[in-house]
Amino acid sequence: MTLLTRQDCHLCAAAREAMARVAATAGVDWQEIDVATDEELDREYGDRLPVILLDGKEHGYWRVEEQRLLRDLAR
Repeated sequence: MTLLTRQDCHLCAAAREAMARVAATAGVDWQEIDVATDEELDREYGDRLPVILLDGKEHGYWRVEEQRLLRDLAR
C-alpha cells in the first residue's frame, strides 16, 4: 500500500491515520510518498491528493475507504 501526499495537506493527515489503522489490522506495511519529490507523480496526482495505491494501482483518492481497502487486501 502506498499513500501519495503533499506537505501541508489536511486530507493527507487524516488519510495517514487511516492507512496506519488499515495496515495494523491487515498486518501489512505501507509507505508514504510526497508527490513533490517526483515530477511525474505530481503531474498525475497533484490536484487530487491524497491518493491510495494498492499494488501500484489507484485504489482511491481524497479519503481512505478503510473497509473497502481491508477487503481488497484480503483478496
